[in-house]
Parts: sequence; C-alpha cells; structure tokens
Amino acid sequence: MMKSYSVERRSGNWSRLLLHVILIIGAVLMLYPLVWMLSASFKPNNLIFSNASLLPQQFTLKNYTIGWTALSMPFSIFFLNSLLVCIGAVIGNLISCSMVAYAFARLNFKFKSIWFAIMLSTIMLPYHAIVVPQYILFKSIGWINTFLPLIVPKFLATDAFFIFLLVQFIRALPSELDESAQIDGCGPVQLFWRIILPLARPALATTAIFTFIWTWGDFFPQLIFLNNQSSFTLPVALNAFLDSTGVSQYGALFAMSLLALVPIIIFFLLFQRLLTEGISTTGLKG
Repeated sequence: MMKSYSVERRSGNWSRLLLHVILIIGAVLMLYPLVWMLSASFKPNNLIFSNASLLPQQFTLKNYTIGWTALSMPFSIFFLNSLLVCIGAVIGNLISCSMVAYAFARLNFKFKSIWFAIMLSTIMLPYHAIVVPQYILFKSIGWINTFLPLIVPKFLATDAFFIFLLVQFIRALPSELDESAQIDGCGPVQLFWRIILPLARPALATTAIFTFIWTWGDFFPQLIFLNNQSSFTLPVALNAFLDSTGVSQYGALFAMSLLALVPIIIFFLLFQRLLTEGISTTGLKG
C-alpha cells in the first residue's frame, strides 16, 4: 500500500513538472516578440534586422527621442486622444449595455426572444460589412475627423458581446429581489439603479476593462474616421512611422509601440482581480 502511494505521488510530481515545463515554454513563446521589440527599440535602425541578438551591441536612446517628436506634434497628443476615446467608449458601454441587458433579463415585452436573437446575431457580423454605410452616414452629418463616430455608437449599445455577458449575470440574480423591491414600491427604473447595478459590479468591471483594452488597441475604425494628424489615436499615429516607399523608422516605431503598451499593462495589473472575478462569476452563474 505504501509502495503504491509513493508511486502515485511520484507520478503526480512528474505530471506537475511536465505541466510547469509546458507553461514556461508557452510563456517564453508569448513573451519573445515583446522582448525582441524591447531590444530593437534600443538598437540603431541599421542593426535592427541585421543583428538577431536580443542584447543590443550598440545601445542608443535616440529611437525614443526621435519617435516622440517624429510627427508634426508630440506623441503625448496621441496618448491624450486615445485616452479620451477610451473613456467615452467605457462610459457609453457601461450605460447602454447595462440598460439593454436589464431589459432582456428582467422585463417582458413583445418579440423579446426575436430581438435577443437578432442582437446575438450581430456578434457574427464582421465590422467591415458595415463600415461603408457608417462612413457615409457620419460624413453626411459632419462627424468625420472627430471622435464622435468612435464614441457615440457606444451609447447606443452596439457591442452585443457585453450585452450578452451582462444578461447572463443579471439572469443569475435571484428573482426574489425583484419581488421584494416591488413590494417596497420600486418601479423598473428604481429596481435597475438600486438593486441590479450594485449587484452587477463584477460584470460591469469586466465590461469596462475589456472595452478600455480593446478600444486602446483598435486600429481600423480610427484609421477610417480620423484623417487629421491632430486627432490621431495611438494605433493610427504608429502607422504613420511606416512609409510605403520603404523608408520606415522602425526603431522609433518599436520605441513608441512599447510606450503605447505601458498603459495597457498597468491597467491590466491594477484591475486583474476585478477582471478575473467578473469572468469567473459570470461563467459560474450563467
């Protein structure tokens, strides 16, 4: 009996060791591009692709100073533009998606199931299929070269993924809470603000975090709607370092790309617990 126990214990140790080795290899593969870009940002342009070493043979900080002032305005302007767009998108999604999710999860109205199915089907609709009509619409009302096309749709609950996430969370809340609130005289609006929203904070935090991260790194809509350099966000500004004639400033591009990643990394580290809690509770209760 002791022998079989020791065999099982050794087998378990080897399994854990193999698992850790696989995780370490995966982490190295995931982090290598980031480490390479960090190394390249400290190399002269002529050594970035000619020298594969991760340790720069000629260390330089010029890529950061050149990249910060390479365009017609300081790079801090693009950070501020991205921050404004992200804040607007986060506020819009929190307000609109929570209201729509509450309606689908708690209220009864005609064709509720049909509207919910239509809403879910929009998740499978590629953005490129609607960008042309959107551009024509926004151009006709004078919104091109402004942040409005990137922010206003968020206040109209256009992100079906977050609606579905919040619906699943709200449906898992006990219906007895609604009955108790109604007995106390709460209507649908008061029930939403006083009962549902406070209890849905984990799902709301997940919505806010994902919206911020995805909007910060979003490129295609910002490239379409923002044409003036003064209104560029970070992804569009980074694209300006690439020249179609072949004269590209790769060192400055990598340096500014790393700086653009810093807010995302800090944001993720600060709210990692809320993100994990929101995903886990939504998954368990859904």
